[in-house]
Amino acid sequence: MKKKSTNMKSARPAMSPLLRALTYSREAREPMIDAMLLQCYAALDAFHRGHGSQPLFMTMCRHLLVAEELCQLGHAPEFEDDITLAHEALVELDARHSAEGAWMLDADEHSRLCTALAVFAGQLEDATLEHIAQAEARMVTQSLVAANMRSSLARTQAVASER
Repeated sequence: MKKKSTNMKSARPAMSPLLRALTYSREAREPMIDAMLLQCYAALDAFHRGHGSQPLFMTMCRHLLVAEELCQLGHAPEFEDDITLAHEALVELDARHSAEGAWMLDADEHSRLCTALAVFAGQLEDATLEHIAQAEARMVTQSLVAANMRSSLARTQAVASER
């Protein structure tokens, strides 16, 4: 007697047709995309006017990391350098804040961030919700890994200084 074969799971994750339709629906994406871009442009404006803050800085960093991940997923990869230049502008802003206590962008930093946000807006327009969610998940994972590495390094340095 032959044994019945079990069903093989498909390589594609199970998703209801309704949920799959929503991931490609422009109407479902627009409010989320608009909220993401509004956060970015509000932070950019605050920094431009000298009214930035640590939470706005973190918001901008988080969204630029998502933009970087979207490049890795194939959305505007030719503009990855613009995203990198925007990251550098934020590093310069943070260093200046540490030294002077001001959250103020200079003209060049503002220009680099404007360019990166234009790229990000195009990426969000092009990407599916699934790709946006993947990019955000990868950004969070990388942030957690980096935090764990910093924590391990700090513990190693503390142990070494005790000796």
